[in-house]
Amino acid sequence: MRMTPARVRARLRSPWTWAALAAVTGTCAALPFLVAGGDGPRPLSPDEARRLALTPVRVYRDSPAEVTVRAPLPGGTAVVRAVVDEHRHRAVGWFDTGDAAERGLLAWDGAGLAVARPKADGSAGPLARPASTAEAVRDAARLRPAAWIRRRYGPASLDTALRLTLSLAADRPEDARRIARSGRRHLGTDRIDGRRYDVISAGDVPLRYWIDGAGRLRRVREDLDDDRTIVVDVTRARVRTAVPEGPWAKG
Repeated sequence: MRMTPARVRARLRSPWTWAALAAVTGTCAALPFLVAGGDGPRPLSPDEARRLALTPVRVYRDSPAEVTVRAPLPGGTAVVRAVVDEHRHRAVGWFDTGDAAERGLLAWDGAGLAVARPKADGSAGPLARPASTAEAVRDAARLRPAAWIRRRYGPASLDTALRLTLSLAADRPEDARRIARSGRRHLGTDRIDGRRYDVISAGDVPLRYWIDGAGRLRRVREDLDDDRTIVVDVTRARVRTAVPEGPWAKG
């Protein structure tokens, strides 16, 4: 598609440029979703309700964990690979929008997010993608606190996705009987990396959870308006990489 001057100007004012960091708006294509198996939506069985009740506790116990977040942007998708510490409600990693000038280190907590400046003067520039999430966290640990640009959460879809990653854990299980009466539904089964998962809706909330036979969370999907979709994948649990203090330190 040929970009008009107005679209070019809008791209230059992208919310993920280092100076602006404004909220993302606009309609984006949804990520694909497929559930195979099962006989359609139905009430949860007692075993499914029990496993779902344990899921937040397992997320908490398996933290810190590596996650991959995908959130829609105008004309594309933001991808974040990070380590999330559910005990401290903090996360650090790397974001990539598909534009070399709009990717870099990212940190967030319950109050907001921060990105690291790629140059001393804060201007945007190409950044080499880390070889791994652990390397991105190590890079973040080396930065001085002044290298981070901070802001509070806004209405952007990525902001919503980052906040979602910090809402999945609890230090005690939910009431399985209450879950069974809450309107949550078993939507079917799906396979990720060769493993089978039950896909369960969150009732009136537009969330879907992929959980295994032990109640461990593998994926959560949130459906936004205009067919936009957020997906959070728990790609590796109980990593040794610790979330550094730098993004939250003063100085």
